[in-house]
Amino acid sequence: MAFELPSLPYNKNAFGDLISEETFNYHHGKHHNAYVSKTNDAIKGTDHEGKKLSEIIEAADGGLFNNAAQVWNHSFYWLCLSPEKKEVSGELKDRLETTFGSIDDFKSKFKDEATGHFASGWAWLVLDGDELKITSYHDADTPVAHGVKPLFTLDVWEHAYYLDYQNARPDYVSALLDNAIDWDFVALNLDGDGVSRADQKS
Repeated sequence: MAFELPSLPYNKNAFGDLISEETFNYHHGKHHNAYVSKTNDAIKGTDHEGKKLSEIIEAADGGLFNNAAQVWNHSFYWLCLSPEKKEVSGELKDRLETTFGSIDDFKSKFKDEATGHFASGWAWLVLDGDELKITSYHDADTPVAHGVKPLFTLDVWEHAYYLDYQNARPDYVSALLDNAIDWDFVALNLDGDGVSRADQKS
């Protein structure tokens, strides 16, 4: 079997002006799909066939790492988004308030990380042991390679936002944080149940 481009969990036009259908056509249909194809080409006929994405990421380097990690990161990113505005609640809300002071403080610190990250990469909320942390990784790098549990991410590669926001990365980050995050999925990841949905097996 080969890895497949996962279907989006919503319609491509469901976000209106927040994320355009054109962006999904390019970001999901072309960028994400290219990472899937390149990963499949790289593992064909090797010991990596039949492994999970996370297993390949942990063992690989170079081009294979970059493409496999981008497949995983994008698959996870789509699940973090919701066309229906949701509010942070329950244990996740309590943990964020305890760690960062308030939900607004968390969003502000996350925005600072996402907008301050130089060049391409990903901004993350992760669980490191029992501690919530905001961090970012360059290019295709991913929490999967660093022994921390991913809870939430925003893609800060230009292809994630340039068609809709041009060079205004802060506007993209704010728009999504305030209106388009599936906080229920983020909460699910505290127990690890949601993370496996991004981890295909070839």
